[in-house]
Amino acid sequence: MRLDRRTAWAVVLVAATVFVVLAVTQVPWDRVPGGDLRPARASDLFTPDQIARAEEYSTTRRYLGWASYAVSLLVAALLGFTPWGAALVRRMFGSRRWWLVVMLATLLVLALGRLATLPFAVAHHARRLEFGLSEQPWGAWIFDLGRSLLVSWFLTALVLLVLVLAARRSPRWWFAWAGVAAVVLTLAGSFLYPVVVEPVFNDFEPLPEGELRSSVLTLAERQGVEIDEILVSDASQRTTTYNAYVSGFGDTRRVVLYDTLVEDLPLPEAEVVVAHELAHAKHNDVLVGTVLGASGAVLGVALLALVMDSTRLRRRLGIRGLGDPAAVPLVLALWAVALLAVSPVEAGISRAIETRSDRDALAATGESTTFVDMQRELALKSLSDPTPPAWSQFWFGSHPTVLERAGLPASLERAGDDR
Repeated sequence: MRLDRRTAWAVVLVAATVFVVLAVTQVPWDRVPGGDLRPARASDLFTPDQIARAEEYSTTRRYLGWASYAVSLLVAALLGFTPWGAALVRRMFGSRRWWLVVMLATLLVLALGRLATLPFAVAHHARRLEFGLSEQPWGAWIFDLGRSLLVSWFLTALVLLVLVLAARRSPRWWFAWAGVAAVVLTLAGSFLYPVVVEPVFNDFEPLPEGELRSSVLTLAERQGVEIDEILVSDASQRTTTYNAYVSGFGDTRRVVLYDTLVEDLPLPEAEVVVAHELAHAKHNDVLVGTVLGASGAVLGVALLALVMDSTRLRRRLGIRGLGDPAAVPLVLALWAVALLAVSPVEAGISRAIETRSDRDALAATGESTTFVDMQRELALKSLSDPTPPAWSQFWFGSHPTVLERAGLPASLERAGDDR
């Protein structure tokens, strides 16, 4: 049975409309209400030696990252957009049950991609060790690499099993069933991630009683945020940098602080970091991002259905359709290309949300000078490039640059004066 293309196009239109409406109404695009965000000058924050050191590290990291990404896309394309991938899957796993072939083919493609990019990952870790950004031994790093591959395999294979099952059971309407499943999996994944996936990589303990905990609770009350858990992650096993984050929503929402931040960052600066994360909780940013992701997933499934309905494509690659487990390399290649294409949208949304959290942190703490000092300290600790290439920041930058963040207090003050 042929795909119901008319309904698939209708789903594309509806899902895209939902995404755009959510993005317009739920994302704080006005980064400085009533004004413009003017970055600070690098020379006002850093010495020439500090700028040179950050650029030395960041330039190498970027080239390694770009090269690794390019190689991973090349591997995905060679396996997915040529007959080689389907032929390899049939040769290695063709006689097994379809669900087992899907799982094994997914592992094969992911493992080949990781193997091809391994030299870049090794070079990057060596660079982090050289510049003091990590003290993680090579054995632990390799173990992490293996755990990451297994988690990626499990999550990716789960999605592919749902897609292939839907296509096998309902060739004409599979995108509708898969779209519903995509919404459920996206919501469930975001909800369960803090309690299922994060513990695979880190241990967490409650933030002990003391000045910082009291300050966090006071900030939460001031910002109108109810928090059940304030956890400390043993991030120091992998990094020497400072960070904090909010994950989950509803009953699994948690505020997590790196142990490096808890142990080393002065209290006033730690309060600014915490206030930023509490702002994410206040605005339910994780849930908003999850709903945006769910609508995007439905859009992606419908577009995938239209692409896979091409008889010419199926014939050229030697597959029968999405219900054929040999189509796994093609789906993963299309997934990789789609992720690259939507990166500017994701990055732009993330930067807007991060800027709002910075504004809320400033309002909650009232510490403009401390805010700027904290941005400077975070940048020095992580060797962030103060002036990354504009196109790279646009396409991949999930956070404003350190100069943009440091310039926020003055920009807000100017906007207030103009009003």
